[in-house]
Amino acid sequence: MQIRKAVIPAAGLGTRFLPVTMSVPKELLPIIDRPLLQYVVAEAAEAGVEEVIIVTSPGKESISDYFQPHTALEQRLEAGGEEGLLAKVAEAANLAKVSFVVQHEALGLGHAVLMAKDAVGGEPFVVVLPDDIIAHSPGAITQMVQVSEQMNAGVIAVEALPWEVVHNYGVVDGTPVSDRVYKIQGLVEKPPREQAPSNLTIVGRYILPPEIFGCLENIRPGANGEIQLTDGLLALLRDHDLYAYQFAGNRFDGGTPMGLLRASLAFALDRKDTSKEALSILREFQGRLDQS
Repeated sequence: MQIRKAVIPAAGLGTRFLPVTMSVPKELLPIIDRPLLQYVVAEAAEAGVEEVIIVTSPGKESISDYFQPHTALEQRLEAGGEEGLLAKVAEAANLAKVSFVVQHEALGLGHAVLMAKDAVGGEPFVVVLPDDIIAHSPGAITQMVQVSEQMNAGVIAVEALPWEVVHNYGVVDGTPVSDRVYKIQGLVEKPPREQAPSNLTIVGRYILPPEIFGCLENIRPGANGEIQLTDGLLALLRDHDLYAYQFAGNRFDGGTPMGLLRASLAFALDRKDTSKEALSILREFQGRLDQS
């Protein structure tokens, strides 16, 4: 299952970040000096993805602008000998071929994935949710591609979380087949703790066969008119094997302000050019805590 294409749903309103998301798409909010979206595009490109299909909504044209070449800026930086900044500016446009599909109505994650059907075509692909930022080398998608090739099947990323929080997540019912790999028997969306089949919660990375599109087309929308990806996956399980993979790495929830702050601190501490100052800032705040 060679994975050449990725679908990134980015059509949401970003309500948890209001009011800033009235003018800046949540996916362009930064971790240090790069937006959330660039981190997941880079993770996909590392895994061999050649084309990224971003599903956006009206009013998010700035996402498309970000991934375009910025010729005037690049020329100015080149003329000024700013090679380091020039490399940073050119990085986003050089990661992969990026195309866009517009989702005019917010009809669920499954519907957002379905919008990319024509762009994906009849080949397996990866779905990447930009809210989930995973720090590890090799990246989570690279790890999942290896599992997909071994099993010749679709793979869903999972993370073991404390039982007291599993009711906030989708959960897999799986049987262990090897280290970190589980064959999926079922999926449950936000189950009560006492009904959860495991504490393996679904993270925003899915390697899927193209047959998922037919499943999404044939399922009934929920009471709110939304088409849920989980329902499509359950339909897919009837005729296709799916595996859960407990990835190596640290996941950060970039979909909330405090999660984004946590990610920014963690990445700043890991980067050579920012670690010293990040430590200094943390010590400064530790001093304030000691005084309180």
